[in-house]
Amino acid sequence: MPERIPTPAEIRRWRQYLADERAEASVYRDLAKRRDGEEKSILLALAEAEGRHEQHWLGLLGQHEGPPKRPSFRNRFLGLLARRFGSVFVLALAQRSESRSPYATDLDATKAMAADEAIHEEVVRGLATRGRNRLAGSFRAAVFGANDGLVSNLSLVMGMAATGVGSQVVLFSGIAGLLAGALSMGAGEYVSVRSQRELLEASAPTQVTLTAAPELDLKNNELVLVYLARGMSREAAEHRAAERLGHFTCDCDPSLSLRPDTFETADEHETLGTAWGAASSSFCFFASGAIIPIIPFLFGMTGIGALVLACTLVGLVLLGTGGVVGLLSGASPMWRGLRQLGIGLGAAAATYLLGLVFGTIVG
Repeated sequence: MPERIPTPAEIRRWRQYLADERAEASVYRDLAKRRDGEEKSILLALAEAEGRHEQHWLGLLGQHEGPPKRPSFRNRFLGLLARRFGSVFVLALAQRSESRSPYATDLDATKAMAADEAIHEEVVRGLATRGRNRLAGSFRAAVFGANDGLVSNLSLVMGMAATGVGSQVVLFSGIAGLLAGALSMGAGEYVSVRSQRELLEASAPTQVTLTAAPELDLKNNELVLVYLARGMSREAAEHRAAERLGHFTCDCDPSLSLRPDTFETADEHETLGTAWGAASSSFCFFASGAIIPIIPFLFGMTGIGALVLACTLVGLVLLGTGGVVGLLSGASPMWRGLRQLGIGLGAAAATYLLGLVFGTIVG
């Protein structure tokens, strides 16, 4: 069979694939430098797999390899982030990049390569999920607090302006809304975290079984009731009670000994965080969002121009926060950003219309 002569279009496509495979391998190696243990090994294995794909395209290109071609903009941007940060955001971007692999429909790529890319997406999804789980609580509070400040204060400013009051009144209303909302958010988070911690403390079993066991009536062994109430089966509860009463000198059947009295004390800062820390972060996040709509009024702007600028600034921030949420969740950043924008400006528009109606009635 005569050797296949690739067309110029095929050469260009293969060279682009080659450049992107090299860039992706470099991204995984850069990410691996910032990890250790199992995660480091996984990332290096991904880089090695991309190296195998690189060899495939080199084999097809042969003498047509030519000088190194620049990777796609997406891969260049991903590489820059990987070298500088190596965070969950980079893994989320890498996950989206793997999901867009063209190998499934390109006849020049092998089925094994297409399968590799599909598996790579799941591997990176798993690594990104670890980071997402670590971020979940604080990230939720940050997004919720900032967006609440943005939307609620923009709605307040728009509603007040629509009634026809002076710009100074609008400004002071915005400042009052910022302080009231931030203090309310901070107080709410403090009470929420304290209440949750108190509920958990009230539910945590004590070590009373250790001190009370010697004095218990052996015929009416209420110790079994303790373990039944904690969710153990009767067989396991009776076995555990017998251990506590000294009938066993060893763990004869470890599978029955659930040891509910032995707790690993979780780091309270990791699970819930301190009440004051939650309160202060909520205050700051809300205030950082709520100050955006009043910036034009702080600089002396008035009228429609100030409202348009306020909506523009808030819209840009909403697009940004929505995009970050989309990125971390593996969805389209643009779609999530537009959704956030629509919700925020929709609420502000509704409040503005209500302000017009209220202003007309009072006037």
